[in-house]
Amino acid sequence: MKTKILELTALGQSIWYDNIQRRLLPAVPGEHTGELAEMIARGDIRGVTSNPSIFHNAISNSNDYDQALAALAHRGLSVEQIFWQLAIEDISTACDLFRPLYDETSQADGYVSLEVSPYLANDTEGTVAQAKHLWQVVNRPNLLIKIPATRAGIPAIRQAIADGINVNVTLILSIESFGEVMDAYLTGLEDRVLAGRELQSIHSVASFFISRVDSKIDPKLSPDSSLRGKAAIANAKLAYQAFQNNFGGPRFGKLQMAHANYQRPLWASTGTKNPNYPDTLYVDELIGPKTVNTVPPSTLLAFLDHGRPSVTLLDGIDKCHSQITALEQAGVSMLTVTDELEQEGVKAFADAFTALLETIDQRRLAFLAS
Repeated sequence: MKTKILELTALGQSIWYDNIQRRLLPAVPGEHTGELAEMIARGDIRGVTSNPSIFHNAISNSNDYDQALAALAHRGLSVEQIFWQLAIEDISTACDLFRPLYDETSQADGYVSLEVSPYLANDTEGTVAQAKHLWQVVNRPNLLIKIPATRAGIPAIRQAIADGINVNVTLILSIESFGEVMDAYLTGLEDRVLAGRELQSIHSVASFFISRVDSKIDPKLSPDSSLRGKAAIANAKLAYQAFQNNFGGPRFGKLQMAHANYQRPLWASTGTKNPNYPDTLYVDELIGPKTVNTVPPSTLLAFLDHGRPSVTLLDGIDKCHSQITALEQAGVSMLTVTDELEQEGVKAFADAFTALLETIDQRRLAFLAS
């Protein structure tokens, strides 16, 4: 049966799942069973993304990890070592489940993302070192290492790409930041060419955050403003124009001759936070070729039920320009808003990581005491 998700796939957009937890994975290592495997088989999802908040939710709200956590605690591992071991186990298993899709799609899909520590958001060298470590430890070709598009993250992205590490660039909020991310990716590829290294196996996505923009801007507007709920989609559509311009130009054309891959835009934070907006708003309005949308569980179910698969990313570009102009005229600076959102995002992920480590430490101490 052709589902709405499969219709999206035919339009050139891949749906990834913004969620991972041990209960979705096979009960026995090596088996291709479990809910995640079933979702892959149905064609509902073509990749998985994770972040500290997702792992915090998975570990703190279940007992799925207790047996493994207790064993690691009794081995004398530190709190951070326990977290990374648990995360690496989940990510590695998910990579194995997606490996057939990765092979079938000639490496276009089937990726699983693992984020570097949020504590490294302002540390270029630390980010590169941990990206290399995680890449080597997981040792799966369909792994993506998530690196934030912070000032320190941009040079780390270039270095990781040059070193042959697949990268999911996260926390992109502005078109200006998106431009820096695309340049870092292309420069990293050019570095590899100069070093005589291949490009065909290098993959990257650029995670552009959506709903947070509306959540930040809407309160700054009058209740009856026609601009409410419009900024996030307008921002994303203009970012897609920038993607087309960058990857349709001569610079990428030269790299394509060496078999370089596109760095696809990935729409992130696409769950609808405002109950007054349609629950599939940030999927329906952002459909287009060479894109990914990573959705939380509730949004996936909603789109399967009543989503509207149709290419919409190219619609109303002139209107998007006028909406951004109108916002500026109303005293809302997109650059200021997105800068604030980036800082808030870095803090939110760091806070989630801290809370996650505290949860693990509480359970570690309880297991050691028993």
